[in-house]
Amino acid sequence: MPRILITGISGFVGKETARQILKNSENQVVGLIRPNTDKQRISEFIDKISFIEVDLCDINSLKIELESQTFDIVVHIGALRGGRPDAKDKYYLANVEATAVIANYCLEHNARLIYCSSVGVFGAIPKKLPADDSTLRQDDNYYHFTKIRSEAIIEDLNKLGLDSVIIRPAITYGIGDYGFPYTLCKLVDKKIMLLSSQEVKIHLTNVHSLATAFTYFVTNKTGSGKRYIVADRNPILLSELVQHISQKIHHSPYSKNKKVPAKLFALSRQIAKFLKNELFVSRFELISQSWFYDVEETYKDIPLENIETLDNFDEVINWYLGSK
Repeated sequence: MPRILITGISGFVGKETARQILKNSENQVVGLIRPNTDKQRISEFIDKISFIEVDLCDINSLKIELESQTFDIVVHIGALRGGRPDAKDKYYLANVEATAVIANYCLEHNARLIYCSSVGVFGAIPKKLPADDSTLRQDDNYYHFTKIRSEAIIEDLNKLGLDSVIIRPAITYGIGDYGFPYTLCKLVDKKIMLLSSQEVKIHLTNVHSLATAFTYFVTNKTGSGKRYIVADRNPILLSELVQHISQKIHHSPYSKNKKVPAKLFALSRQIAKFLKNELFVSRFELISQSWFYDVEETYKDIPLENIETLDNFDEVINWYLGSK
């Protein structure tokens, strides 16, 4: 009976991953959560798994807890997400040092590490499209830097015998997340979403597919040392997604008057960069420039459903409407 630790189990991706892993009754799951986590966030798992309460920033406590336990697999999803107002030292502790501790534990105890990185290692807007593993890494914000650094630590330990798989999801959508997809619905609903005059192609990830990728490497000992970009089967035009959302919410097309010259978006990005506001820079970039990825190797090696974004985005729209 494999004993599996899931970090970030109270979060959007962690919850869906735990649900899928728990479908196999032979799996013994332990969830790592922050002390004083709201029990509502983990209520569905209370009677199914046990918990370790440790903040990823508390490196000494993390080491002590890990050394007192035995795990066959660690699915490391927990991290401080980009865009939060936390200090850089806190980001480094939670995203880099904690990952180093977990990776070293896995190496020393012959446990498999399945690590949740991000396509952000290529920067918000990759230098090459579609981006793939050969694409230049860009630490264009501090969150992306922490993911690049964590991947480097894992890859160094791979040379010493660590059994690891790195999963790089694109921006993920599904019920329960208030990030970019939810915000997109909100902007379209309020009719304040601005579109660039040039076509922008984006690439999203269905949360069920992402969890399937994690679960696959829990049950299959393949892929050691490999890095996979996980996203929907094909990218989509942002304007097409905006029109789809508008039709679902307002039953009418989105206004053509909401298009803005690409040069104006570029100026807005420069102003945000001058003000050193990483969150606003990222927001301007995501809606004004293309970002999509080569997922051929992923779909060749992992049995993922060929999900297309428009066919599955309605669950986000319906959840948004129900949560207003």
